[in-house]
Amino acid sequence: MERFADAEHRPRAAVADVFAADEEVGGDLALVDWGATPLGPPEGWPQSLQTAVSILLSSRFPMWMAWGPDLTFFCNAAYRRDTLGQKYPWALGRPASEVWAEIWDDIGPRIDAVLTTGQATWDEALLLFLERSGYPEESYHTFSYSPLRDDAGAVVGMLCVVSEETERVIGERRMATLRDLGSDPSVVRTEQEMLAFVGQQLGRNPRDLPFTLTYLFQPDGSARLAGFTGLPVGHPAAPATLSADAGDSLWPTAAPARGESAVLALDGATTLPVGEWPKPPTRALVVPLLQQGSDPYGFLVAGLNRYRPLGQGYRGFVELVAGHIAAGIAGARSYQAQQRRAEELAELDRAKTTFFSNISHEFRTPLTLIMGPVEELRARFDGAEVRVREELDAIHRNGLRLGKLVNSLLDFSRIEAGRVQARYEPVDLSAVTAELASVFRSAVDRAGLAFEVDCPALDEPVYIDRGMWEKVVLNLLSNALKFTFDGSISVATRAENDHAVITVADTGIGVPAEEMPRLFERFHRIETARSRSNEGSGIGLALVKELVGLHGGTISADSTVGKGTRFTVRLPFGSEHLPADALAPTASAAAVSATAEPYVLEALRWLPTGTSDTDTPMMPTSDNAAPYPSGPVVPARVLIADDNADMREYLTRILRGAGYHVEAVVDGHEALRSVRADAPDLVVSDVMMPRLDGLSLVRELRTDPRTAPVPVLLLSARAGQEASIEGLQAGADDYLVKPFAAAELLARVRAKVELSRLRTHHARWRTALVDSLQEAFFVCDEDGAVIEINAAFTDILGYGPTSCPTRPFTRGGRTPTPIRRLTGRPPKHSTV
Repeated sequence: MERFADAEHRPRAAVADVFAADEEVGGDLALVDWGATPLGPPEGWPQSLQTAVSILLSSRFPMWMAWGPDLTFFCNAAYRRDTLGQKYPWALGRPASEVWAEIWDDIGPRIDAVLTTGQATWDEALLLFLERSGYPEESYHTFSYSPLRDDAGAVVGMLCVVSEETERVIGERRMATLRDLGSDPSVVRTEQEMLAFVGQQLGRNPRDLPFTLTYLFQPDGSARLAGFTGLPVGHPAAPATLSADAGDSLWPTAAPARGESAVLALDGATTLPVGEWPKPPTRALVVPLLQQGSDPYGFLVAGLNRYRPLGQGYRGFVELVAGHIAAGIAGARSYQAQQRRAEELAELDRAKTTFFSNISHEFRTPLTLIMGPVEELRARFDGAEVRVREELDAIHRNGLRLGKLVNSLLDFSRIEAGRVQARYEPVDLSAVTAELASVFRSAVDRAGLAFEVDCPALDEPVYIDRGMWEKVVLNLLSNALKFTFDGSISVATRAENDHAVITVADTGIGVPAEEMPRLFERFHRIETARSRSNEGSGIGLALVKELVGLHGGTISADSTVGKGTRFTVRLPFGSEHLPADALAPTASAAAVSATAEPYVLEALRWLPTGTSDTDTPMMPTSDNAAPYPSGPVVPARVLIADDNADMREYLTRILRGAGYHVEAVVDGHEALRSVRADAPDLVVSDVMMPRLDGLSLVRELRTDPRTAPVPVLLLSARAGQEASIEGLQAGADDYLVKPFAAAELLARVRAKVELSRLRTHHARWRTALVDSLQEAFFVCDEDGAVIEINAAFTDILGYGPTSCPTRPFTRGGRTPTPIRRLTGRPPKHSTV
C-alpha cells in the first residue's frame, strides 16, 4: 500500500481526467503511487495509455490490462466483482506476474505471445486455480488477450476481455452425473446390480467426487460397505463393516442413523485418492440414504473437491446423489419383494393346480360310485311313487352338475401341467357348432327367448378336438342363457381371411367396462350382476379361453351394459399351427356326447317349470316314505328363498312333510316383496342369491318396522365361524351350514317358529295391558277424596263388583263412570 502514500502531493486535475470514467475503481486507481511504478505519474502518461485506461474503466464487461515493461495491472469494476476477489485493491498498479503469480505458468506464455507477435489469443473455459478467496480455487474462464500499442504503434501491453464460466462448467458436470444416474433404471434388477450401476456413473465424475463409499445399515445397527468409487479394494479408508458405536472409526454411523448429515475434516487421515486433482480431499460429507417413513437405508460418504467451497450448490448435488441411491435401493428391494411374492404366488398356484388335479381325481371315484347306483335305482324304481322318482332325479341332476365341475377343474389342472392330450381332426365346424347349439334350444325356448342359429358351411375344414369344442360352445351358450332375460341368443359362423369366426351373442345384461379386463380370469365373478342363478365356480369363461388357445385360436368379447354381450372365437384353417403328433384323421360324424347333458339340465333348473311352488301342506303319501318330525300344532307359514331349483324343492318337500305351509321364491328380491305383502312365521333363505342376497335381505327386513319381527334362518355353503358371525351380525336369527340333515333343519325351524309365536303372544299381552292401564284413571276433588273411578282399574285392583261387596265409590249420590284415555291437563279439582 506504499504506492498510495504521496497521493495528496499529485496534481488532482490530471488524475481526475485519467480515471474519471469509473468513480468506483477510478477512485482507487487515483490513490496508487504511480510515481513508484515504471509508468510514472498519470499526467505524464502517453495519450494511448490514457485512452486504453479510459476504455477499460468505461466498459461494463469484465476486463483487465497490463502496460509497460512490468506489465502494470489495471482492471475495471466488472472484473473486480467477478474475478479479482480478495486481491482488490492490492493488485492495482502491481506487475501482472505478481497479481496472478499462481496461474502465471498458464497465462504468462500467452501474454508473451501477444507482446511478441501482436496477435490476439483465445481460450474457452480454461481451467485456472485462482487464489482469490484464500485458497486455490477451481475456476473456468473464456478470454482473449489483445495487444495494446503506444503512440508510436509499438506493442507495449495487452488487454484481457474475460467471461468467467465456473458455475456453468461445474453445473453441467454435476447435471451430467445426475442424468447418468437416472439414465436407464430399467436395467437395474437387484440391489447389488443397482449399486454397481451407481458406482459406474459416480466414477465418471472424479472432480466433484474424488471418492465415495456407500454403507447400508444392518439389523444389529452396524453398517456394511455396499459400494465404493475412487478407492482400490481393501483400502484402509473403506472398512468392510462399521460397528453401531463406531465413535473412533473414520466414518461415523450415529449421525446418519438419525437422518443427519455431517462434514468431516480429513486432515491427517489415511492417504486418500486425489481423483483428477493434484492433492487429495481435505473434507468429506456424510449424507444419510433416507427411507420414507422409516430409518435410513444407510449413508453415503463423499470425498469433497478441495478446490471448491462447500456451498449450497455443492451440498445439494451430493444430497441429490444420495437421493438417487436411496431411490434405487427402494426400487431394488421393492422389486426383490415383488419377485419373492411372485415366486410365492407361482408356488401357491402350482400347489393349487396340483391340489385341483389330485382332488379332481379323488372326486371322480366317489362320483362314479354315486352315479352308477343312482342310474340303477332310477331304472329299478321307474314305476315307483312320484316322490321317490323326484328324489332320484334330483340326485342324478346334481351328480351330473358335480361331475361337470370336477371335469372343469381337471381340465384346468391338465392344461396348467401341460398334460392335455388333444386329438385334432378336420371337421365341418359349422355343422358341429349348429348341432351343439340345437341341444340348448329347449332351454332357450322355455326361457321365452328367440334362438337364432346361422351356421352356413365353410369352404375349408377346421381342426378341432371335439370334446374341447363341445365345452367351448356349451359354456358360451350356458353363459348367454344365464344372463339374458329378454330378447335373443344367436350363434353364427363365417369365414374371414384364413380363419373361421364363431360368434355367440345375446341381448342380456351386459358387462361393465371396468370388469371387461377380468372377464376371462379364472375364479373371477361379477358378484352384483343380475343372473338366473348365483351359483357357479367362475371358471367357465377362463376354461373356454384356455381351450380356444389350445386350438391356436383367440377369443374376445364386446359388451354394452343393458344391451348384451358378443363373444368372438377365431380358429385358423389348416393344421400348421397344431402339433403334428396330435393330428387325427377325419372320424365319422358323431352325435353330441354326454358332455352336454349336465349343461342343459342345469340351465333348465334356472327356468320356471310352469307349476307353483305354493301349495297346501302335503303329508307323506306312503308308509315307505321317510317320516319327518311333526311340526307345530297350529300350522305355520314358512317362506323359502333359494335360486337353486333342486334346493327349493328339497326344502319344500321336507317342510311340507312336517306340516308347514310353504311358499318358495327364487331370490331375495321376491322374498322381500312377499314378506311385505303378507309376513310369514319364518323366512328360510340362502345366502348367495342373485339380485338380493340373503344378508341384504335380512338387513332390509330389519330396517322396516313392519317386517323387523319376522325371524330369518340363513342357509349357506360357507362354513366357518366368520361366516356364521357375519350372518348373525346382519340380523339373522339362526345360521345353518350346508350340507345339513333334515332333522336338524326341522328342529331349528320349529324352535324359531315357536319362539316367534311366544314373542308375538307376549307383545300382544303387553299391548293389551298397556291399553287397560291407559284407561285406569280416577278423579279426586281438591281435598283428595275420590269422586269417580274407572271400572277397569277397579277390576285390576280387585275391587270390582265381583270381588267387593260394597258399592262403587260415590260422592253426592253419583255413580262413577269410566274415563277413557284422558288427555290434556286435568281439571283443577282432579288428580290423575
